[in-house]
Amino acid sequence: MKLYRTAIGRFVEEDGHQYRIGALTWDALLAHEDLEACLGSIVEGEAPTHEFQSAELLAPIDGQEVWAAGVTYYRSRGARMEESKDAGGGNFYDRVYSAERPELFFKSTASRTVGHGGQVRIRQDAQWSVPEPELTLVVGPRAKIIGYTIGNDMSSRDIEGENPLYLPQAKVYDGSCALGPGILVTSSRLPQSTQIILEILRKDRIEFAGSVALSELKRDPRTLVEYLFRDNSFPNGCFLMTGTGIVPPSSFTLETGDTVRITIEPIGTLENTVG
Repeated sequence: MKLYRTAIGRFVEEDGHQYRIGALTWDALLAHEDLEACLGSIVEGEAPTHEFQSAELLAPIDGQEVWAAGVTYYRSRGARMEESKDAGGGNFYDRVYSAERPELFFKSTASRTVGHGGQVRIRQDAQWSVPEPELTLVVGPRAKIIGYTIGNDMSSRDIEGENPLYLPQAKVYDGSCALGPGILVTSSRLPQSTQIILEILRKDRIEFAGSVALSELKRDPRTLVEYLFRDNSFPNGCFLMTGTGIVPPSSFTLETGDTVRITIEPIGTLENTVG
């Protein structure tokens, strides 16, 4: 099943049919003890609706925080080492790639996050900006992975590369995060063969494209969650981006008007324009 947050309410989709969710708020849904069973009862008890077809999709986040994991793919390790070598931070990323403790950092709040069709931003004081397409875990208050969505972890590579301590400025700003289009609600792990596909369009032509399989993800998602919940509580649940294995070449930077399209089946496609 898929769960959507829209401008006219909340919907669940199963087998191509959509059902309106009535009383439960978004936070109550993501904090539910058994979200799959809850949505199943709604599907069984409600008639399908056509209201969803014209509804504006919103980012699937309300009272949750978005966190992210870094250097979880070998390609990301290499890119981080390259961009920070002049600042003396190159070996930091090599060390964290092989360390037991993962790199975890705060990424976004609901107010800084846009949904499918929304506008992501590049920092005005950045010269080298890229999207980072990531499988994003949806995690309940009890540290259980309850589903998956697609995330775009916008990043200012020149700012991070200047000094690793500038990571929050490179990562956290208005419009720096996109989630969507909805949440694939499942307790099952996605197959290792699952592909993350990135396309960046500029003036209706593909400027960059790349893909990576989940089999390249070095960190076990459950381990990332376990570390995130150490001495941290999330009463409304949270989102955890799992890192990127797709890195455009150093000669590429995003421009205003670009379209960023990220596809992960069976979740769907998250598409945003760059402002």
